[in-house]
Amino acid sequence: MIDIRTFESLGGADHGWLKAKHHFSFAGYHDEARMGWGKLRVWNDDLIRAGTGFPLHGHRDMEIITYVREGAVSHRDHLNNEGRTKAGDVQVMSAGTGIRHEEWNLESEDARIFQIWVEPARRGIAPRWETASFPKEGRKGKLVPLASGRANAPAEALWIAQDAEILGATLDAGTEVTHVTQEGRLVYLVPARGRITVNGVTVPERAGAAIRGETELVIRAGEEAEILLVDLPPED
Repeated sequence: MIDIRTFESLGGADHGWLKAKHHFSFAGYHDEARMGWGKLRVWNDDLIRAGTGFPLHGHRDMEIITYVREGAVSHRDHLNNEGRTKAGDVQVMSAGTGIRHEEWNLESEDARIFQIWVEPARRGIAPRWETASFPKEGRKGKLVPLASGRANAPAEALWIAQDAEILGATLDAGTEVTHVTQEGRLVYLVPARGRITVNGVTVPERAGAAIRGETELVIRAGEEAEILLVDLPPED
């Protein structure tokens, strides 16, 4: 099953400084049919205006992965972590027992990000934050693990507290990549840029593909594309 959630069908909010599209129920957007996808609870497609951002606020017991598509975001938290994550790079925040942080676009251009929330395998872990660079050229024609809690995760992938994996790739027009997963696992895939097909099913730019019961995914780019997918454990 490959269920396409078009960009136009997503929930959203326009706060002026922040324009957000929600693949799943979030904040003021509620849809009983879109409460998440397994352990995936949030996939937000955000535009953050230059010189604005999220003031100090808190989270608990959630793995929060930020993929920066354009521009950069700067992070600061109560654990004295500070850092700047630029386009193509990833940051992970394990909220655990509680973390208070702020996130700003301190640049002169707007920032575009995907923010992904995954439920942790257990509650009450120590909060943490880290960021890493993943050059787009290094992902050309192949899926690269960006964040993972799987036993076979490569050392360069940022750790998350769940048996899940976030992978990214860039594809030239007419090229393809294959993702193989285990029986029963779920996948959620979004093209950040470009139109693709997954096992022959068209997925437009910034649409979501909720995938179940497919252990081999052939992802083909109809045009130059940048994709992100989450491979998740079976539902409880």
